[in-house]
Amino acid sequence: MKRYILFLLATLLSAAVSGQTAARTDSLAQHPQSEQTASAAYASDPDKLWDQANTAYINNDFPTAISLYETILSSGRQSGKLYYNLANAYFKEQEIGRAILNYNRALRLNPGNEDIRYNLQVAEKMTKDHIDAVPEFFVKTWLSNLRNLLSSTTWAVLSLVFLAAMLGSALFYLLSRRLVRRKIGFYGTATAFLLLVLTLCFAAIDRREAIDRTSAVVLRDAVAVKSSPDQNSTDLFILHEGTKVEISDRLNGWCEITIADGKKGWMECSTFETI
Repeated sequence: MKRYILFLLATLLSAAVSGQTAARTDSLAQHPQSEQTASAAYASDPDKLWDQANTAYINNDFPTAISLYETILSSGRQSGKLYYNLANAYFKEQEIGRAILNYNRALRLNPGNEDIRYNLQVAEKMTKDHIDAVPEFFVKTWLSNLRNLLSSTTWAVLSLVFLAAMLGSALFYLLSRRLVRRKIGFYGTATAFLLLVLTLCFAAIDRREAIDRTSAVVLRDAVAVKSSPDQNSTDLFILHEGTKVEISDRLNGWCEITIADGKKGWMECSTFETI
């Protein structure tokens, strides 16, 4: 029994370390929400562009702000705050598709940010397509909402905390001779193990979604979704700017997409941009 527990602990330690390493890679693209911290993270030129972009935004010069924010992004810098400000600028310019695109990008870096989530919901209400999503099992919805409260880095850190708690409880169980203490150690180990598995799963899912390139947002005013990857094929339905799609296949400049209600079809890949 003791050999089995020690083997299980060694396996989970290896998994937790791997999850933490992935989270560290993911966190390289993340910056805090405050403007001062975000600005400090940029090199000298991007720092100046950041200040100029924010000044332009405050002065209601949204085209200039958009241009400057996009220039910062093109230099390889990114953060939830940057995408959020860019999305707000696009929203002010009534470019709803690009606003939704960048709100989604901001949300991927800061999944628990309520301001981003609220602004995204406001922007989505302004789209022409109001699609009823396929209902999810309530447990899946609850777990998804719970996962979105924290970033993958935070979930990875929590997994290390629960790993330490599990190791401590397991040692307490192994070293204790009294039955009451062994029960405490056993149940403590079991509880910490379940929480460890949960946090590792959340960190892994967040990490996968952070590098996932199958979600996209339509940027054209109106796009016909075809029955096959051919301009002469039958039109199945029309999608408008701001609608989110999931890409399942690509072929010669065409992409097979699925929308929230489960409908499928083919669109030209140039009509949308991946999140």
